[in-house]
Amino acid sequence: MQIYPNQFSQDITKALRPCYLVFGDEPQQKFDVIEQIRAKAKANGFEERTVLVAETGFNWNQLIEATQSMSLFSSQQFIELELPTGKPGTEGSKMLQEVAASLSPDILLLVHGPKIGKDVQRGKWFKVLDDIGASVLCYPLEGKQLSAWLNQQLKAHQLSVSAAGVKMIADFCEGNMLAAKQEIDKLALLYPQQSISEAQIEQAMVDQSRFNVFQLVDVMLSGDSTRCIKMLYRLESEGLEPNIIIWALIREWEQLWKLKLAEQSGPIQWQKFGIWRNRQGYYQSALSRLSFAQLEDIQHALTQSDHAFKQNVIARPYVEMCHLCMMFMGFDLRETPLLQA
Repeated sequence: MQIYPNQFSQDITKALRPCYLVFGDEPQQKFDVIEQIRAKAKANGFEERTVLVAETGFNWNQLIEATQSMSLFSSQQFIELELPTGKPGTEGSKMLQEVAASLSPDILLLVHGPKIGKDVQRGKWFKVLDDIGASVLCYPLEGKQLSAWLNQQLKAHQLSVSAAGVKMIADFCEGNMLAAKQEIDKLALLYPQQSISEAQIEQAMVDQSRFNVFQLVDVMLSGDSTRCIKMLYRLESEGLEPNIIIWALIREWEQLWKLKLAEQSGPIQWQKFGIWRNRQGYYQSALSRLSFAQLEDIQHALTQSDHAFKQNVIARPYVEMCHLCMMFMGFDLRETPLLQA
């Protein structure tokens, strides 16, 4: 049974399930969920805790032994199994299925790891454990979902913040929910159980937004120039190699060119291009504003920039990146000189 992270606290207060699968690339939500499981396990008498990490060369018999061994101190055992790659492999899959078939009420199993795809979720080991327990997938939140999470955190601290204040927190910490949680904890210490103004939030907080190149690409495709520039600024301050971004831009140009050609023959078959529903809107936005001529101009600019980056002859690479991103957003910059100073 899949449970969303924001609903997990309601579920675990009702009962402790025999098994939990917690995966994702959003550390704050994962930490919250795992901490709730640990606290509930301890409250229910699972005092003995065994931690296993299935790294390369891991002996899966250790898991079987852990589920079968009896402790002198506690008859109930809590086993945490980390899958660093998100996949147990063939042997691990068999062992986990075996464990699922014989899991006793005195054993609580937690399996956790990084972000996983549908292929993992369709695996037999995942399904059998999910059937007897629950799975929680923790991914970064954006927009209304992020605002709802922030409001939930503020309410837990008995803090009152306006909608504009919540948006300010989201802007400051966008892409980094761990930082958002830390900032709300700080606000709770500075203004305990109070109504907090935007001015107080601005004074107390530090800009801790964290972005990755994939988020940058989506914002660029959507045409949000202000947010795109902010992301580029943050990526530059974090020291991200410009070559990573130029690689992503070239890849997106190739995808847009294929889609533009396909568009001439009728409705786009999105799955044929490996584009899921949550990203189709970004590409539709870009396709609606970019002509073939503009895409050709972008290709020419990308080729020149890629060559220059490889030769290390660009003094301000992120200025060049901004120029390229603006072209993807439909700005005509062919005659606009780059200000490298």
